[in-house]
Amino acid sequence: MEINSAILSAATLLFLVMDPLGNIPIFLSLLKDIEPGKRRRIILREVFIALGILLAFLFLGQKVLNFLQLEQESVSISGGIVLFLIGIRMIFPTGEGVLGTQLQGEPFIVPLATPLIAGPSALATLILMVGREPSRIYDWLFALILAWAATAIILLSAPLFFRVLRQRGLAAIERLMGMLLIMVSVQMLLNGIRNVLE
Repeated sequence: MEINSAILSAATLLFLVMDPLGNIPIFLSLLKDIEPGKRRRIILREVFIALGILLAFLFLGQKVLNFLQLEQESVSISGGIVLFLIGIRMIFPTGEGVLGTQLQGEPFIVPLATPLIAGPSALATLILMVGREPSRIYDWLFALILAWAATAIILLSAPLFFRVLRQRGLAAIERLMGMLLIMVSVQMLLNGIRNVLE
């Protein structure tokens, strides 16, 4: 099955928003006291929970917006702001990481499944894609599965990536992804403002 450029572009955007390479140090830090076999099971569980959340927003997000009487422009502008802030924190990280202070103990749903994988920017991106072209929902589903699968593979291989790239390599990649996310967020903001002014 041939993957068209719109699907590939959507999958790439979702992959950047999920930021698996940037999440590797956080995953390893949160799971460092858990033995490797169990660690793998936890990561598998969390990526599948994240997929469930993402699928729910893909198919139900537009209905929630309609129920709350929110316009696409508000999602585009707010999604752009969230994406911009995450991009800034990826480029200029704090000691607490991209998402602030984390809870202690074995993680369950929070913070691994959400907001690290299925974060606000990923959910907003899905709603925007469906809102703009609802007839292509199955293309967006395919893009989501591609991005999620790549994210899951990277996170399951986190120790290997960490050994190969080291902290500095992962930090450099995260900053590059942050730059790309900032560019995408500015475009989302411009699109939202342009639609409001038209």
